[in-house]
Amino acid sequence: MISLNLTGATRLNIIVGDPIAQVKSPGGVTQAFIDRGQDAILVPVQIDGSHLQAFLTAATEVRNLDGIIVTVPHKFACYAFCASATERSRLLGSVNIMRRRTEGGWHGDIVDGLGFVGAVRANGGDPAGKRALQIGAGGAGSAIAMALVEAGVRSLAIHDTDVARRDQLIAKLKSLGTAEIHAGTADPAGFDLVANATPLGMKAGDPLPVDVARLEPGTFVGCVITSPAVSPLIEAARRRGCPTSTGTDMYDALQSSMLDFLLARDGSR
Repeated sequence: MISLNLTGATRLNIIVGDPIAQVKSPGGVTQAFIDRGQDAILVPVQIDGSHLQAFLTAATEVRNLDGIIVTVPHKFACYAFCASATERSRLLGSVNIMRRRTEGGWHGDIVDGLGFVGAVRANGGDPAGKRALQIGAGGAGSAIAMALVEAGVRSLAIHDTDVARRDQLIAKLKSLGTAEIHAGTADPAGFDLVANATPLGMKAGDPLPVDVARLEPGTFVGCVITSPAVSPLIEAARRRGCPTSTGTDMYDALQSSMLDFLLARDGSR
């Protein structure tokens, strides 16, 4: 239920990605702005990587643009454009949210991991003490892996077809010193929690990110995909008796954190 009096005074926020049609946040975030008494909207912008830098440079000059939410595949590139960032963004070298600084430039953070862990907990799971497998070491995957470590997993195996990217993430996470972190495979056998942080399942005909025949009933399976609302991996996991969380659950869990960040103005968090 969006009731917005759109005028020239309405503040603009955008979400950038390629593709962008799958994102659900424009309506939800706009409603959240309204619920908080803000005259502000979020609109989607599809921009490819070759034009991103030029777009961000131009966007900085749009004086009624306050915030940018970042989705696939721009989280690393947008971090490089930020003038400042939170500690977790600096460790991972990525952002999924940016706000304009009063002194100029953009301040970035990445809260994907908070959303994923929040979704797991909202659906009856708890990463603490678990043996976890994560598929995907990109922008969202980096944040999810960090959040799983901070949530107390006993061990975390990471699988990505980009071996260099996987190994860079493992090295970064080992600096936290709180869990056993190592390279993994697409075999989920023996794990208590499986996280899909890849886009596999968004397109018809995509292969499943893990061998679902090797999933054990009771293994918690979480996925970042929001379109379809129930990804093929989640459908398959449910058929095997696994508790699950969806990309929509993840978005619901992180929306409040995104609004808190976008509406802060002093660059302190």
